[in-house]
Amino acid sequence: MCQLLGMNCNTPTDVRFSFSGFSQRAGNTGDHTDGWGIAFFEGKGLRQFVDREQASTSPIAQLIRNYAIKSENVIAHIRKATQGQVALENCHPFVRELWGFNWVFAHNGNLVDFAPKLHSHFYPVGTTDSELAFCWIMQELAKSHAGMPTLHELSITLQDLARRISPHGTFNFLLSNGQALWAHATTDLCFIERRHPFATAHLSDEDVSLDFSTCTTPDDRVAVIVTAPLTKNETWTPFEKGRIHLFEHGCLVALQ
Repeated sequence: MCQLLGMNCNTPTDVRFSFSGFSQRAGNTGDHTDGWGIAFFEGKGLRQFVDREQASTSPIAQLIRNYAIKSENVIAHIRKATQGQVALENCHPFVRELWGFNWVFAHNGNLVDFAPKLHSHFYPVGTTDSELAFCWIMQELAKSHAGMPTLHELSITLQDLARRISPHGTFNFLLSNGQALWAHATTDLCFIERRHPFATAHLSDEDVSLDFSTCTTPDDRVAVIVTAPLTKNETWTPFEKGRIHLFEHGCLVALQ
C-alpha cells in the first residue's frame, strides 16, 4: 500500500529534509512507485505537485528536494496502487474546496465494498477508493455544518465519519485545510514533535543528517507525521488506532 507524510508547524518551514528521505521509498528503499504528490499551504493559497512517475527519480520531486518551499501545513504521498490504474488523476493528495478553504487529503490503505451515495458537488475525477472516500467526507462535512466550525467541532465530525469508513478496510489518512492538520490511523502511522532544544537527525532511508539548531529559532515547533519513522536516532510515537488526531501550531492537540 501507499505511504503518507505530513508536517504541521507554528511558523513556515520547509520539508526538504523529511521529503528527501521519504521519496527514497518510491523506488530505492521501497516499492511505492505508482506516482506521488505533495501539497503546500501558503495562507489560504495552495501549491500542489503530482506526478505519475516514481518520486525517487521524478524531476519534479527533485525540485521539491532542492527548493525551500516554506509552509505551516504540508501533505505528501507516495503510491503503491491497490485500486485505480497508474495515472495522474489517481495521484494523491486530492484537493477540494469547502467553505472558502482548500482541503487536501491523502490516504494509505484499501477500502472494500465502499460505495457511498454522492449527491452534492463532490465527485471523484479518478478511480481510486481514496478519492471516493474524500468526496464523501467533504459531502458529509458540508451536510453537518452550515459554515466553517471550530477545529474541535470538525474533529468530532471527522471522528464519526472515519468510524463509518474504517470497517471497509485500512483507513490511514491525512487531511488539512491550511489551519490545522488531522491524522487518522487504523494500522501504521507515527509522529514526532520537534522543539527547542533542537538536535541533529539522521535519515533512515539515505545517509543524510541535519542539525536543526542551525536552521530554527527557540520558538519553532514542528510536528512530522509519517507511515514509518523517517529517522534512526529519534523517538517516534505510534498513533492510537481508530482516533482522529489534531495538530495545530506544531503540536498534537488534546481532544476530549
